Amino acid sequence: MKPSAEPVQARPHPVVARPGIERISPNDLTTLATDRGPVPTNIGAVLVMDGGGEGAGDGGAELDLAAVRSLLGRRVCRVPRLRQVLETVPIGAGRPVWVDDAAFAIERHVTGRVAHDETELLRVAADLACTRLPRDRPLWAACWVSGLPDGRGALILVIHHVLTDGLGGLAVLAELCDPSDDDDRAGSGAASRDLAPVARPSSHTLRADAGHDRLVALGHAWGSARAAVRGVRELMVARGGASASTGGRGARREGVRADRRGLRLAARTSLNRPTGSRRRLSTVEVALADVREAAHAHGCTVNDLLLSAIGGAVGGVLAQRGEHPDELVVSVPVSVRRSTTADRLGNDTGVAPVAVPVSAHPGERLAVVAARTSRQRAAGSKGASAVPLGVVFRLLGRMGLFQVFIDHQRLVHTFVTNVRGPSATLHFAGRRVARVVPFALTPGNVGVCFDVLSYAGRLVVTTVADPDVVPEQDLLTQLVGEQITALTRPS
Repeated sequence: MKPSAEPVQARPHPVVARPGIERISPNDLTTLATDRGPVPTNIGAVLVMDGGGEGAGDGGAELDLAAVRSLLGRRVCRVPRLRQVLETVPIGAGRPVWVDDAAFAIERHVTGRVAHDETELLRVAADLACTRLPRDRPLWAACWVSGLPDGRGALILVIHHVLTDGLGGLAVLAELCDPSDDDDRAGSGAASRDLAPVARPSSHTLRADAGHDRLVALGHAWGSARAAVRGVRELMVARGGASASTGGRGARREGVRADRRGLRLAARTSLNRPTGSRRRLSTVEVALADVREAAHAHGCTVNDLLLSAIGGAVGGVLAQRGEHPDELVVSVPVSVRRSTTADRLGNDTGVAPVAVPVSAHPGERLAVVAARTSRQRAAGSKGASAVPLGVVFRLLGRMGLFQVFIDHQRLVHTFVTNVRGPSATLHFAGRRVARVVPFALTPGNVGVCFDVLSYAGRLVVTTVADPDVVPEQDLLTQLVGEQITALTRPS
């Protein structure tokens, strides 16, 4: 069925009272408190779709902005958070709460642009990602991009990180795309019903609820303290010594000794300086099966192989600048949950630093990385680092010092986020989603970060960089591809 070409019009709703108070979690509060600096803390994806034509299903007809708005206007009802705003509460009433936006209108969230090739498309995506989302409406935006070669189009979705992490973002995409053949959502009322907004809780109700939460927190104080200790250990366990960059068994033994010395400052590099308000996206794409097979052959994980490849690529750029650090510290998100749904979003992750040697042969580098992450898994790292980091970051935020901290931090050199996406092909308005490009913005003095997503048998690595800090971004992305090739197809 072709989506209606008529946009969904905003209209007043009767406000109805329903029980329940939806507060942001401590992790989400940390995300909100750390949204500082020239770029917002946004995440998102670019869905590149096949062009229309015979056999393209609903995509055989022209898919324009009005049709996209109409379709998304119906499907956002499947994701409650996309129709909610974040509101502050009176002093003593606890954390901010999510409340329904009585003035929700799809036209305020979905816009249209034209791009003539992928370079322009990624430029549009970067511009949209770097634009702050208004706090007086649901914190997301989408853009339908037409004009691509062969009649292709693309949907860019940007979500503020406070709504969800990457795992939740996949759940959102699943609800916004067409239902699969074995999915009964198309026949359910959830896809098309017009939800009446929920009334905002009263101040008295919020204070009573906050009081109850404090009593519960007191009862779990000992467990929270233990979690904080585990989190500190998680932040240290994957660090290695400088001599580990030579690889081999001796390096791994040295790495173990170095781990026991605790957290150390990362080496200074020219890639780590305060960033500005612009970002650029570039990508490399490989067959997922090749990476999996190579990782299996090396006795490691896909993530280990990617960390090693990215470390080698960044090291190559630094070497051309005349800089030769022994290792790069890569911050890797660690998810507490294995899956989630569109009605259970938010953030539930910690981070773990992994020291990646730079000067070693790719195979030796991978061996060291695999050994370090193996020790990390053996230590039971499951995202507990979110507890101590959250406390420190929120305190710095309240003191107005967080921006100073992230502009001069020396804990990590870069971030690598790897999310396992759907293995089956997605469709939107009947068009096949041929490619999904992930992206996430990182503020502070991290000039470049990397976002990885597997989808329908392909693996996309997105380089997200400040063009003023990393003018050689195309070379860096090329080196990432070459490093992956060196590990997947060794000579």
